Amino acid sequence: MDALKTISAASMKENAPEIRIGDTVKVHVRIQEGDKSRIQVFEGTVIAKKHGGISETFTVRRVAHGTGIERVFPLHSPVVDKVELVRHGKVRRAKLYYLRDRVGKAAKVKELI
Repeated sequence: MDALKTISAASMKENAPEIRIGDTVKVHVRIQEGDKSRIQVFEGTVIAKKHGGISETFTVRRVAHGTGIERVFPLHSPVVDKVELVRHGKVRRAKLYYLRDRVGKAAKVKELI
């Protein structure tokens, strides 16, 4: 068990951001297209965090053209280039799945001052 912990600790990112539920973030994702790669930015609200350690993931939701889009990102993946924090959100829940049913201003999260 200790060998697994040392292997996973070696592959974890040192500069992993401290993101919380309700935060608005910009996730810079490396997209591979043939032999070229580019960076694509996905901005939205963090509605969930799962697991921990090397397998930690977070779910980001945004609404584009009236359609809700959710993506799950592994925190320590080499595909995730960086995560920028745009603003902190004021929430009292661990999972914000109720935002899926909300439309318009009701789907917003207040900013933490």
